[in-house]
Amino acid sequence: MLGRVLGLVAGLTGAAAFSQFPEYSQQYVQRLGGAVDELDRFVAEFDADAAKLNLSRAEALTDLEQGGAMGAARAETLRGTLIRYDRLRADLAAVRSAGPFTRAYHAARFSDPEIARAAWADYKPAMPLTFEGAVFGGTGFLAGLGGIAAVWALVRLIFLRRKPRAIANKA
Repeated sequence: MLGRVLGLVAGLTGAAAFSQFPEYSQQYVQRLGGAVDELDRFVAEFDADAAKLNLSRAEALTDLEQGGAMGAARAETLRGTLIRYDRLRADLAAVRSAGPFTRAYHAARFSDPEIARAAWADYKPAMPLTFEGAVFGGTGFLAGLGGIAAVWALVRLIFLRRKPRAIANKA
């Protein structure tokens, strides 16, 4: 009886947790899109400033570095921003073209700490009423059941071992 109750609790916990992925991923993608839009504007302005001076992006960064300590620090910051911009654009392209189930495959792309923190801060768990929410919930239920079954089997193996029977056949 206790095993069934624990199995049900673990299954429901898994269902509740997994069913939230579609909504969280949607909110993350919305924030990711906003971040990329803002960085698009920033990078376009930087490229336009460089173009006015007949410089490429790389040449403009080198020119900025040679402008003293502040210029060098600013150039380093810009390099980091440009690297993040390229990574976020690639992440956005991958997850926007993915459906709700394929997004789970791309879950590693939900890794930008700033965006993840902001999405999580505004996220409110809710009962998913979509097909993908039901599928993720069912998967979570099965994962919870499987997890508690594995733990229970391990406990039984360690603590509830049967004593070996003595061989009754003496010749």
